[in-house]
Amino acid sequence: MKSGQRRKELLAAAARECTSIYFESPYRVLRMLEDAVAVIPEARLCLARELTKKFEEYRRGMAAELLAHFQAHEPRGSFAS
Repeated sequence: MKSGQRRKELLAAAARECTSIYFESPYRVLRMLEDAVAVIPEARLCLARELTKKFEEYRRGMAAELLAHFQAHEPRGSFAS
């Protein structure tokens, strides 16, 4: 998904009353978080990695916090956000 489309979808998701789930490759997770920082900076996010696998991991926080974490620690595996 291109950045403009992703930003539009993030805004729409923030306006919904239900949870939205997106699947991202580790190669696109940083771009998604950069867009989230730009359009929904106050939203709390949860990124789940390697669901149903041995190294399943959850990271929760504001988009800027998650972006800083994944800039310092290279994203690996499949993500759901």
